[in-house]
Amino acid sequence: MLVFIGYMGSGKSVVGQRVSELLGHRFIDLDHFIEQEEKMSIPEIFSKKGPIYFRKRENECLKSIIEGDQKVVLSLGGGTPCYYNNMELLSTKSFIQSYYLEASIDSLVERLWDNRMNRPLISGIKKREDLEEFIAKHLFERRPFYLSATKKINVNHKTVEQIAQNAISGLF
Repeated sequence: MLVFIGYMGSGKSVVGQRVSELLGHRFIDLDHFIEQEEKMSIPEIFSKKGPIYFRKRENECLKSIIEGDQKVVLSLGGGTPCYYNNMELLSTKSFIQSYYLEASIDSLVERLWDNRMNRPLISGIKKREDLEEFIAKHLFERRPFYLSATKKINVNHKTVEQIAQNAISGLF
């Protein structure tokens, strides 16, 4: 099982999808999996049931995926590694390789700025400088969790194909 972690906009879903195609494994995006289980979108879950409920369901869904088929490529939400024992769950299973897709703050701002309205966490941010500050603060808090991944891939100035190939080459 390959698991991609990192900040929003780092490419977890698109890279995970490409790696799954190259390996012939099933792809699961944890956020989409939760949406299917809950029959509502992530923003709806947050607004109707709250963040604590969401993080609990996220942990439960992660456990059920890990206990299932091992020929899976899984992309986690940006905050998933930081809650409950999620990183410990990944690191204690010998069949799991986790990859931290590391992107610079500038790169993340560039990737997220035009698409921020589709991202509930940053949809209210009006200035680029504020987005930069928000990302810097979050990365500072989350980086220790991200760095506990099995491997780290710098994604700055790289194509999806280059990142996917980098991840796959680390398997052999």
